[in-house]
Amino acid sequence: MEPTPLVLAGARGHGRWHMENIRRLTAQGLVRLAGVCELTPLTAEELGDGLCTPAPEQSADLADLVTRTGARIAIICTPIHTHADLALAAAGRGAHLLLEKPPTPSYAEFTRMSEGLYRLGTACQIGFQSLGSHALTTIQKLISDGAIGEVTGIGAAGAWARDEDYYTRAPWAGHRSLDGRDVIDGVLTNPLAHAVATALRIDGADRAEDITSIELELFRANDIEADDTSCVRLRTARATTITVAATLCAEQPGEPYVLIHGDRGRITFWYKLDRVLLERPGHEPETTDHPRTDLLENLVAHLRDGTELLVPPHRTGAFMRVVEAIRTAPDPVRLPADAWRTQPGIGAAPSAKRRVVPGIDRLVAAGAERLALYSELRAPWAAPPAEVPHT
Repeated sequence: MEPTPLVLAGARGHGRWHMENIRRLTAQGLVRLAGVCELTPLTAEELGDGLCTPAPEQSADLADLVTRTGARIAIICTPIHTHADLALAAAGRGAHLLLEKPPTPSYAEFTRMSEGLYRLGTACQIGFQSLGSHALTTIQKLISDGAIGEVTGIGAAGAWARDEDYYTRAPWAGHRSLDGRDVIDGVLTNPLAHAVATALRIDGADRAEDITSIELELFRANDIEADDTSCVRLRTARATTITVAATLCAEQPGEPYVLIHGDRGRITFWYKLDRVLLERPGHEPETTDHPRTDLLENLVAHLRDGTELLVPPHRTGAFMRVVEAIRTAPDPVRLPADAWRTQPGIGAAPSAKRRVVPGIDRLVAAGAERLALYSELRAPWAAPPAEVPHT
């Protein structure tokens, strides 16, 4: 078959990852980059080698670019609050979609977008790359075979670090809203959103109707609107408790993971590494590594032969309930000055600095281990938990 023509909206920042992936799939003959949508066109150096000849068309108008190039796929990697409008604009011109996570900053926008795409007959893949991991199939089989007995809960932990300039990289970064529009760029909704979505998929509770209760604790050490140190506890229709603890203020950043607790063992899944650890009394620990299906490849296969999409919008409905709960929750609590410190950043610039919350690594791990919120772990800066609206 001829390579599938596509356009990329948002080729800088995280969009550079998509550019490299497009180069990889171009070399395999699967896709052809027909256009790039950026407010400022990419330079020849930014475009680099390994793409189509002649160079892809460039425009700041995504809908017009889709029309002029005949693109079958539009990859949308733009600010969160632009997702729904750009998705519908591209779909209206006949393109199918790979849409970065989070899909939208509110459940109303998610519903508007999803219903619009359904009416247009548009295939849409949401960019939760961890949900392409073949480890998920292995984990679900281990659970169904009773390898760890009855599942008693699922925890997830993410202890990451971001320099202060992470929040100045774009006008919307670290905001809950911008110019009257929801953004909701917090730790649980964007950088460590995969931890939430992966835990929900493992439980088989990823649709909107699968969530029965939500408890939130949102905090910020950085000088931002949104949260950078937060936890959420969910109750699903399967009667599973899921707790996710996350921070961007770690002392020693590490790989995020999902922890499935059973009454006869447990499974740890490092979702960025596609690595699974099975631990059971009376058995040696078993570690396995797994391949991953790329979501763009999966979308191309869907368009060519009807392969099932791995992450269609309705399979992110439960995650969007969490986003909506965070959107409607009170503003994140600012941590007192004695609850964090400033130290050299992880970036290359000598002036880079970041804020660190002492003890947060231990709290994040304990949250996943005990399915507990920060306040229940007696973090001195944490207020008691509160259940929040989620319908």
